[in-house]
Amino acid sequence: MTKYKYYFRKPRSEIVKDVLSWLMVAGMIYIAAGSPYFVANVSKSFKKARKYKKKRVYDTFYKLQKQGCIKITKKNKQIYISLTEKGRKKAGWLQIDSLKIKRPKKWDGKWRIVIFDIAQLKKMYREAFRGKLKELGFRPLQKSVWIHPFDCQDEIELLKDFFGLSEKEMRFIVAQDIGQDDKIKKNFNLSQPN
Repeated sequence: MTKYKYYFRKPRSEIVKDVLSWLMVAGMIYIAAGSPYFVANVSKSFKKARKYKKKRVYDTFYKLQKQGCIKITKKNKQIYISLTEKGRKKAGWLQIDSLKIKRPKKWDGKWRIVIFDIAQLKKMYREAFRGKLKELGFRPLQKSVWIHPFDCQDEIELLKDFFGLSEKEMRFIVAQDIGQDDKIKKNFNLSQPN
């Protein structure tokens, strides 16, 4: 287990992951408040809920509400379910945890470089950010300069937003030439692009 995973609690249950991811995408859902069939109505809106037992779905919503991850309110004969700030952070963590950089069939010959200078006060974020770069396959070029050969701008932007890093704290650079790179190419098992 990498060091950064100690700082963030991930949901262990698949249904919790599904519910949080779903609410992250949907933003908010609403169902008829007068209906006694809460789980059935949720299942209509949330197709993945159908694979779980009704009691598990109900218990998950109750548990997430109790933990302060979702807010359930009744208004105008409707029940509105949305993520709280805590829930958004947990759902954001799920996105970060599932990030992967795809390896293309052919390398385009460009290097993706992440340079970061995160203050000592944000040491926890710095360690977590570095740990995630390692997990994504980045290699250190220098102390706070990390490199990867494949397109990953969207993934790095997501990380930057998640950790709340400014332009001053983290830069993403795409470079054609980084000097002597034979050893780095060997680390990534690369051949020269055509």
